[in-house]
Amino acid sequence: MFEGFDAITLARMQFAFTVSFHIVFPAFSIGLASYLAVLEALWLKTGREVFINLFNYWLKIFAVAFGMGVVSGIVMSYQFGTNWSVFSDKAGPIIGPLMAYEVLTAFFLEAGFLGVMLFGLKRVGPRLHFFATLMVAVGTLASAFWILSANSWMQTPAGFAMNSQGQFVAADWWKVIFNPSFPYRLVHMVLAAYLTTAFVVGAVGAYHLLKNTQLEGARVMFSMAMWMAALVAPIQIFAGDQHGLNTLEHQPVKVMAMEGHFQSHPDGAPLILFGLPDQAAGTVRYPIEIPKASSLILKHSFNAPLKGLDTVPRENWPNVPIVFWSFRVMVGIGFLMLGIGVLSLWARWRGQLYDLKLLHRFALLMGPAGFIAVLAGWVTTEVGRQPFTIYGLLRTADSASPLAAPAVASSLIAFVIVYFIVFGTGVYYILRLMHEPPHHGEQGPSRDAPTRTAGITPAAAQAIPAAQGQG
Repeated sequence: MFEGFDAITLARMQFAFTVSFHIVFPAFSIGLASYLAVLEALWLKTGREVFINLFNYWLKIFAVAFGMGVVSGIVMSYQFGTNWSVFSDKAGPIIGPLMAYEVLTAFFLEAGFLGVMLFGLKRVGPRLHFFATLMVAVGTLASAFWILSANSWMQTPAGFAMNSQGQFVAADWWKVIFNPSFPYRLVHMVLAAYLTTAFVVGAVGAYHLLKNTQLEGARVMFSMAMWMAALVAPIQIFAGDQHGLNTLEHQPVKVMAMEGHFQSHPDGAPLILFGLPDQAAGTVRYPIEIPKASSLILKHSFNAPLKGLDTVPRENWPNVPIVFWSFRVMVGIGFLMLGIGVLSLWARWRGQLYDLKLLHRFALLMGPAGFIAVLAGWVTTEVGRQPFTIYGLLRTADSASPLAAPAVASSLIAFVIVYFIVFGTGVYYILRLMHEPPHHGEQGPSRDAPTRTAGITPAAAQAIPAAQGQG
């Protein structure tokens, strides 16, 4: 099945496969945890049953997605020792502590409060339960903080020194953590997670509105999702542009690949919208381009010069076709998100938000768009960094474990089979949960134990029996 591939290529394929499965679950969990906190806050403030029904509805989905994210993350981390032991040895003094900080902050928060969030509404009271929900949401954000700090350091290493054993060690932890690309990546990824969740929620709401426009839960979740699309999509496009400018400063070769600039342009570079990059020939065939627009975007001047890959040794080129197309997939989906946000504002203004079937079908089709955009962005980031694991300092070929290709291939095949069975089953179960609309008296993961209402507003207290299926 994998004949003809060397051990390094197979190890890269294995890591790409496992991280692709893993990243979609945290992206969903980060946004969904915050969405659950908003729903519970609205319930506590207004006492409206629809909010606690939606909370319980999405809480069950969150529990499954969170569990799959944890499992896939644990499996992925073992590859640092099995397939990338040289990288682990050289970068361990920096990457290891960053991962440990993630465990000590994010994991402890999530592990400490997840059980209360899932099963504690009837045991600890609404206000303490809301605090637990907030802590889980904060934990997911803290996890993103440390993971992205570690990855960003690999992209734009700073604050390090080399010891006598040839290892990277921290000389300034502040510069290590807050390396030059980290703030941009953190904002871009967190917004991507929120948009990913918003479009899943919007798709589920649209699916049920296509069946019955009078379902209160579907109307509320669809309205909230469309507000997120309308407000956050343009912010994400701006954040992505700023991230791109930062990448041009610190990883110019990656931008050359993203733009398809094989040749330098001393008098203004065109924006190549589409084309067929030919890495062997060093050109983009059949380009559709806007003259000098790339210089305008990247340098804010039509005639600003931009260097091309002809200034870089070929052995330092990434895989240009992959980076070129993954970047366009990500950007294209971003503008589709902006489009549906604008359409939803128009429909809301016309009073047709819950009746415009075109908008509902569009939202339903866009349900998986966030996941695709996250994967495309991740591919752009990681493939664009090649041929380095630590940009400009440690090559991928020098980072791998001394393994034979058949050993890596057999574990890759095992991963493919197990992942598709286990996670395919999990996704199927989530889709089954989404197939049913939220209803009156929606139950969360727990049904027993008495309710404490001390310290809650009267309106919310009156709504608790119905929220537990007892009203």
